[in-house]
Amino acid sequence: MQLDATAARECVETEYADVVTAVGACADAVAASWGGDATEDASAVADRLESCLAERGVLDALPGVLADAVNAAGGTMQASPVAAPPYVVVTSRGPVLRATLDGGRLVVTVAVFRVTGDRRYERAGGAPVTAELR
Repeated sequence: MQLDATAARECVETEYADVVTAVGACADAVAASWGGDATEDASAVADRLESCLAERGVLDALPGVLADAVNAAGGTMQASPVAAPPYVVVTSRGPVLRATLDGGRLVVTVAVFRVTGDRRYERAGGAPVTAELR
């Protein structure tokens, strides 16, 4: 069976639009805490984002998002995902959801921060979702 990353992305964007919006709201709160337009501290970005996601209950919702994205992609998970590595990781760019499947690894990212040419983190527009098979 061929896995469909596009279907996984569409599932997250439509079925979990509220979760994606909440991730964006947390990113806005983190960016506002910098006191400027950008920061060089990747650890602070990831830590603050993870704290905000946990406080608002978003972190606990992400394993369900991953499970449904896997189903939409046509895959099957061998274990129930949890809000911790290797399934859910909050990086300095945003949450990354990962599932190892028979046909490859599905990676879904909500990229709420981007890195500029001078290695500074700034808020990306919106909360773009990507899904890819690796």
